[in-house]
Amino acid sequence: MLDYSLLAAIAAVVREGSFERAARALHLSPSAVSQRVKLLEERLGQVLVVRGSPCVATEAGRHLCRHVEQVGMLEQDLVGAMPALAPDGLGRVTLRLAVNADSLATWFLPAASAFADSEAALLDLSIEDQAHTAERLRSGEVLAAVTDLVEPVQGCRSLPLGAMRYLATASPAFVKRYFPAGVTAQALSLAPCLRFSQQDRLQARWVEQQLGQDLTLATHGLPSSQAFVDATVAGLGWGMNPASSVAQALAEGRLQPLLPQAPLMLPLYWQYTRQQLPMLERLTQAVLAAARDGLESLD
Repeated sequence: MLDYSLLAAIAAVVREGSFERAARALHLSPSAVSQRVKLLEERLGQVLVVRGSPCVATEAGRHLCRHVEQVGMLEQDLVGAMPALAPDGLGRVTLRLAVNADSLATWFLPAASAFADSEAALLDLSIEDQAHTAERLRSGEVLAAVTDLVEPVQGCRSLPLGAMRYLATASPAFVKRYFPAGVTAQALSLAPCLRFSQQDRLQARWVEQQLGQDLTLATHGLPSSQAFVDATVAGLGWGMNPASSVAQALAEGRLQPLLPQAPLMLPLYWQYTRQQLPMLERLTQAVLAAARDGLESLD
């Protein structure tokens, strides 16, 4: 049988990133946490945690961490129906999710807040490009993700959320400097653009959509949604920003679109494990409700 005190130690080390922080979370000594992890590794005959800064789970460790999360959700629902099982209540379960930065900066937080208000749960959100959040699902690192992948990851459901409208924007001074003759392939090859990360292809996709060309773009790396908008206003470069994030700056004339009426529509999907977990279903309903308010229809 599984020893859940040992499993909890594994999950805490992976969640907190170190044995010391896991010990504080579990109200144990670091040596006690280390002994529990080592004991479980010896029983299973394989390494479960790669020691480092931070500590990360091996593939086997990720499977166990996911199991701990799922059991925790089921226990919370069971105690909710039968409080006598745990008269003092249970500790909060932590749900690990992967979300793209622009969703987190715009429509996703109302879903997280509504869910957390009614559940004995904590959310551990990791930020990934929407094209790569599904990888976190495949690896077992997260239970659910906001992604641009419509095809379900194996063992997961995929539900449409809506489309995020992006606008290619720049400051008036930037447009005057780099696009005096309009938005051409030559001008785009010279004008610096902003990129959230190496996985961010929104700027390149917009160029391909508008010009039908795959250009090499000069880029500034800027891994922050709010800084992305601020840097665009400051004239550091042009970038693809969610329409809702730049609406005020556009209205005030601090930004302008590179091309009028030329948005990039990015469809988004919610993928989550197929296992019947009522708490995860309730989170899904909160996410779908927030998406209806914050995203545009896919139709």
